[in-house]
Amino acid sequence: MTPPLTRLRTPVESGLAQVGNIFALLLDVVRKTFRRPFQWREFIEQSWFIASVSILPAALVAIPFGAVVALQTGSLIKQLGAEAFTGATSVLATVQQAAPVVTALIIAGAAGSAVAADLGSRTIREEIDAMEVLGIDPIQRLVVPRVLGMMLVALLLNGLVSVVGICGGYFFNVGLQGGTPGAYLASFSALAQLPDLWIGEIKALIFGLVAGVIASYKGLHPKGGPKGVGDAVNQSVVITFLVLFFLNLILTLIYLQVVPAKGA
Repeated sequence: MTPPLTRLRTPVESGLAQVGNIFALLLDVVRKTFRRPFQWREFIEQSWFIASVSILPAALVAIPFGAVVALQTGSLIKQLGAEAFTGATSVLATVQQAAPVVTALIIAGAAGSAVAADLGSRTIREEIDAMEVLGIDPIQRLVVPRVLGMMLVALLLNGLVSVVGICGGYFFNVGLQGGTPGAYLASFSALAQLPDLWIGEIKALIFGLVAGVIASYKGLHPKGGPKGVGDAVNQSVVITFLVLFFLNLILTLIYLQVVPAKGA
């Protein structure tokens, strides 16, 4: 009979080994990004593919996210008697938190699963082994363009989600809560500042990098044939969600400590 400590140690050791392998793949991606020749064709094709599967879901998800943020903040601000700052609080919540979170969900769920499935199918067909036999580096040829494509699309997607979320919040605040358009727009400069936009873009860029590396790692290491590819896709999405939400917490804490609030 296996001792309880041994049964516990085995999954922990496996998890730590996976963390180390993912970090090693991240270092390989960073190092081989600057190696020539760069795969421009693959990068453009993958960026277009990732954008095609992400833009519409992101826009559709951003509308209710912006509406919920606007309605909730508008209700709280109204109770405090500071209706003039409804627009600023809605925009700050959308740009700093809602937009990067929506971007993380879409990039990990739609784009990450597609990348993991693509690389996983190539792996079980032994295409990756064939490339290595031919002297072609699969990291440089396949992984780097996909990771950079996810970073680029995440950066642009965050801007799209921010715009759609702010427009949705404006519509619901003015149309349903009786807010005034002038006060909603004029309050932007009261609390918002340029670093609020930069932190959202930085979050999106890091989220795209992490999602791309985790999806690529799971796609390159499926277990058990076609069923293993499906399991790898599910695992990549779940792991990426957990890591991205934890990173969002860490980046938010660092930002709030480093960048003082306007007027503080």
